[in-house]
Amino acid sequence: MKVVMAHTFYKQKGGEDESYRAESRLLEDHGHHVERYERHNRELDGMPAARIALNTIWNSQSARDVASITSQAHADVVHFQNTFPLMSPSVYSAARRQGAAVVQALRNYRLSCVNGLLFRDGQICEACTGRSFARPGIAHGCYRHSAVGSAVVASMQSLHKLIRTYDRQVDLYIAVSGFVRLKYIEFGLDPERIVVKPNFVYPDPGAQLVPGQYALFVGRLSAEKGVRRLVEVWRRERLGMELRIVGDGPERGRLEAQAAGQDGVSFLGSLPLDQTYAQIAGAAFIVVPSEWYEPFGRTAVEGLAHGTPVVCADIGGLGEIVQDGVTGFTFTAGHSDSLAGALHHAVVRREDASLRVNARAAYERWYSPDSNYTTLMSAYQRAIDHRAAR
Repeated sequence: MKVVMAHTFYKQKGGEDESYRAESRLLEDHGHHVERYERHNRELDGMPAARIALNTIWNSQSARDVASITSQAHADVVHFQNTFPLMSPSVYSAARRQGAAVVQALRNYRLSCVNGLLFRDGQICEACTGRSFARPGIAHGCYRHSAVGSAVVASMQSLHKLIRTYDRQVDLYIAVSGFVRLKYIEFGLDPERIVVKPNFVYPDPGAQLVPGQYALFVGRLSAEKGVRRLVEVWRRERLGMELRIVGDGPERGRLEAQAAGQDGVSFLGSLPLDQTYAQIAGAAFIVVPSEWYEPFGRTAVEGLAHGTPVVCADIGGLGEIVQDGVTGFTFTAGHSDSLAGALHHAVVRREDASLRVNARAAYERWYSPDSNYTTLMSAYQRAIDHRAAR
């Protein structure tokens, strides 16, 4: 099969970037021809605001690029990961005009929410759901705290809903969790054209089934990730272990100030993937304290792959990953006492080998390359069949 993988990288690397790389490599290692079309949000630096706004809504250059690469590759499928903002939804019709089936990954809530998170001012927000135009998102400056920027994103959403881009130009959507699929059905997408395929870890890092010595958070240091509450609870509970925090983001300065004078909290910054994996392998458990509707939780699955138990909020797609008391521990998102209880359970059972064995078994069953490849191929064939029927 010939596939074009298209992705816009974020300025701060994240799980979507890693998932894009993993899927591309998985396809190539199974003998498929993969062409890549990549943009990077660093391109926005120095770009005039008017041009950014226009390109966000309809980027003619990206459309021409996608049409060219799709034609030259004789692609069967063009799989779009993140198109925001540099590609724009213009790329869908460009790919379809070349005869390819169009697949769009659903890894956030951008098609309906201005900031893509369904999260504002420290809490879940669905004020724009069901609206033809996201006026609340503009009023609150949900995109980068800018009313103007938010108006541009809302205009993109509204225009493409109006001309039915998302209905007519995309053959299949791949949601990373059952939760995300249900949300997009609420947003108005056709349930028959949304399949669920979780993220996965590739190549398989292998398990190290020995007790770890510290707790670990890995991810973007931003409000919705719940790290502030984690640090607060960690300091309060005095759990007798070190908490290591890997990652960077807008909350880092505030978090470091919050943890000042606390010997048990260390900030390691953003690390290369191999070093991050080494930290995961050596951890007693990973903590994923998200307070938004986390679409999936790649870090949680990376923990399972290493045989490292996971303590996570039972919210969004995270609730589908961890089995409480079996592969880790769950708690109620946004509740400090519930988080504290889960952390105490994890500390008490940090040398329980069954947790690590079960975690690894869950990875092998649900999140391995082999199971994911089968699901991905089925999705592509479904998209091709839909394209042929239209």
